[in-house]
Amino acid sequence: MGVEAGAQVARSRALAVLRIRSRALAVALLPAAVAVVLLAGGSTGHLVGGTWHLARWITSVAALVVLLAAAVVALIVARARPAMSPTVPIAEESALDLYHLVRDLADRLGVPAPSAIALTPDCDSWLEDRTHPANAPPPPEGRDEISGVRGLRPVFQGQRRRAAATASPVLVIGSPFLWWMRVAELRAVLAPVVAGTGPSANPDIAAARRFVRGLDAAVAVAAAHRRDPVSRAALVGVGWVARLLLRGCRVHAAEMERGVAAAAAERAQAVDYGLRIVAQEQVGLAYAGWDRLLTRVALPAWRMGRWPARLDAGVVAALTELSRRDRLAEGFTSRLGERPACDLLEEPGLVDEAASLLAARLFHGGPAEPGPDWAPVDWQEYPEEVVDRKWRMDAARLHRVLDALDARGVHRASAAARQNPDAPTLSRVMNHLTTPQPPAAATTEAEEAEEAAETAKDEYAAEYGGGDGDDERVGSERGAALAAGLSVEVAREEAAAPVGGQQTPAGLTGQGPDTALWDEGSLPLFPLQPPRTSRELLADHVTAMVCCAAMDTAGAAPGLDWLDGPSLLLNGERAADLGPKVLTLIETGDPAPLDAWLRTTGVRPEKPVRLV
Repeated sequence: MGVEAGAQVARSRALAVLRIRSRALAVALLPAAVAVVLLAGGSTGHLVGGTWHLARWITSVAALVVLLAAAVVALIVARARPAMSPTVPIAEESALDLYHLVRDLADRLGVPAPSAIALTPDCDSWLEDRTHPANAPPPPEGRDEISGVRGLRPVFQGQRRRAAATASPVLVIGSPFLWWMRVAELRAVLAPVVAGTGPSANPDIAAARRFVRGLDAAVAVAAAHRRDPVSRAALVGVGWVARLLLRGCRVHAAEMERGVAAAAAERAQAVDYGLRIVAQEQVGLAYAGWDRLLTRVALPAWRMGRWPARLDAGVVAALTELSRRDRLAEGFTSRLGERPACDLLEEPGLVDEAASLLAARLFHGGPAEPGPDWAPVDWQEYPEEVVDRKWRMDAARLHRVLDALDARGVHRASAAARQNPDAPTLSRVMNHLTTPQPPAAATTEAEEAEEAAETAKDEYAAEYGGGDGDDERVGSERGAALAAGLSVEVAREEAAAPVGGQQTPAGLTGQGPDTALWDEGSLPLFPLQPPRTSRELLADHVTAMVCCAAMDTAGAAPGLDWLDGPSLLLNGERAADLGPKVLTLIETGDPAPLDAWLRTTGVRPEKPVRLV
């Protein structure tokens, strides 16, 4: 499909959407037209009599009701604020080179330049229309309301509200692209996106898009604002009408956007086509590294109230390590010698911090601004501030649950443990998880312990629900009880300290166009991982206990692996073989592999460790 063919399809589908709008208007005006005819007939003496008089009253009342309802629907559709993607706005004065690159690209493509540029903490790029009157920007201020980081001014600075209806779409760029890609690669990747501004200038396509977005926003308003019975009844009707019109427009709107995309892709063929093929490989690599960085590195910090302030710089380190290990990028060294796209920003560190804070909100639900319980952390501080603290917090939680199980009679401690029952030692944990092999004379005692463990596990499951399906690979009932207890403890802590994004800080009031529609109770919008199973929690906590013992008795140190997150360093080398040995203990109750590893590394499991 060529440029003209795609544009023609988009225009024809846009006209189909507008015809649906016109038909809806005609239906709303039909009772009024009938009432006018009847009133005119009565005034000329043609339609007289009691029957016609009654008909005039009925049609007049019906026309007024329908016109009033249509006016309400039209007002809500016109005034409802369409949803927009949360982004970090980039003012032109803070990225002159980036704006010049985009405008030069638009000139080469023969399309209007985007009205502004914003960043998203994800590996994607798109155009977003923000021309709805309700989305017009507030007056310029010296502080960006979205990022909470000083120095970034709101997007559209200096534009007036009346110019919003004619503005081009905003270009949203994935922030990892700016840090990982070179300037030429970024230009090649953005070419098909920028080419999409051409169809946006067509009046029919622009009107059709505004109509569809207004309907979608009206549905959201009807679903979210149901208070008193009168407004609830009115909004139910508005939502029903809006959904009916959306169903009629759905196919045409989808085909219109396909036509726009086809025309943009065809137009971009003439610009950096060969380089775009190479750049697409970097897109896939960036996505893989970004996903690993968020799930393995950022998520542990977010869970303990810290947010890495340089995620985009971290993705470069992660991708460099990934390329070094797997040799995914040919000519990797020479490529890194070219100018990175983040050099197009005046203050890349400030932008990276704003994007990192927004990523924490989107993927974890963190607060909008830093605070005492939501502090940034630099990469050089990550091992001590996050890794060490996380392990010791997990170890402390593990021993709290063990204390609770001991109080229920689940754990039959050894003689050494009974002399110091409260000592936080690795031996205590391993002894609890080891599958008991009692002699014949001790069978009754062992059975009593197993029965107590099963009772404790059932109590935990009854309190918080579930807890059975994910414990199938835990080696013993005592281990299953410990896993269930950890799940309950983590749930209690999370309930006692709700994620900051579920609150409404003062900084959220009066925000710019990117955040006004956020439902703070629904954050995170894009959770990275489902809740951990009790078996996964048990493995994490036992690993943390082993790491604490290694740090306190064998001189090990906390470290950061860019691809795998927190790691234990022994003599400066990463201990990559610890995980399977911990899983063997948990799943089979066999401590032999872990015992051998502890002897080899010089870890003293009987020594108490320091907890938080």
